[in-house]
Amino acid sequence: MARAAGKAEVVYERLKGDIESLRLRPGAKLSEIQLGEQLGASRTPVREAIRRLAREGLVDFVPGEVARVATISLGGGRELFEFRMMLEPRAVASVATTPHERVLEPFRELSLRVNEFDESFRTLASAEQALSYRDFYELTESFDQAVIDACRNRYLARTIRDLRSETARLRHLSHSGPRRMLTSLEEHRAMLKAITQKDAEAASAACRHHLAQTLQALIDSLTSQDFTLGSEIHLDVVG
Repeated sequence: MARAAGKAEVVYERLKGDIESLRLRPGAKLSEIQLGEQLGASRTPVREAIRRLAREGLVDFVPGEVARVATISLGGGRELFEFRMMLEPRAVASVATTPHERVLEPFRELSLRVNEFDESFRTLASAEQALSYRDFYELTESFDQAVIDACRNRYLARTIRDLRSETARLRHLSHSGPRRMLTSLEEHRAMLKAITQKDAEAASAACRHHLAQTLQALIDSLTSQDFTLGSEIHLDVVG
C-alpha cells in the first residue's frame, strides 16, 4: 500500500510539472494506459494522480472521453486574476504591517536575489537568457511562498496557496518574453521594497499593479498562440 501511494505521488509530481510548464498542452488527452507505460506505473497510481490534479483544477473529465489537461480561456484567466486582485494585495499589506522583524528577513533576502538575477540576466545572450527562465520562476515562486508563510490571516493564506496550481501555468504564458520578465522583476522589486519598508499601502498598490500587468501579458500571449480558448472571451483588464 505504501509503495502504491509513493508511486502515485511520483506520477502526480511528474504530471503536475508537465502541465504547469505547458509541456502537456491544454486540451491534451491523458490516457491512463499510455501514461502508465511512459512513467512505468500501473493504472491505479496514474488514476489517483489524475483525480488529484482534477481536484486542483488542472485536469478536466469529459463525459465519454478520457481525462484532458484543463483548457486555458481568456474568460477563466480574467476571473482568476480578478479574484487574486481581491486577495493578494491584502496579503502583502498584512505582511508589511508585521511587528516582527524576523518575518521580513526572507523578503530582504529575496530583494538581494532579485538584484543579482537582474544584473546577471542582462549580460546574457538571447539563447542563454532562455535557459534562465527556470531561475526566474523559482524567484517568483519563492516570493509567493514567502507571502503565504508570513500572511497574518491564515484563511487568506490558505486560499492563495490553493490557487497556486492554476496560477503556475499562467505564469509561464504571461512571462513568455524577456521584456515582460524584466518588467515583472521591477514589479517584484517594488513589492519587496514596500514590504521591507513596512509600507502597507504601497505594497498593496504594487501588488495590484503587478497583477494587472500580468493579466494583460496573459491576454496578449493567449491571443497570439494556438490555445484552446473558452467561448466567452473578455479582453478588458481590471486595474
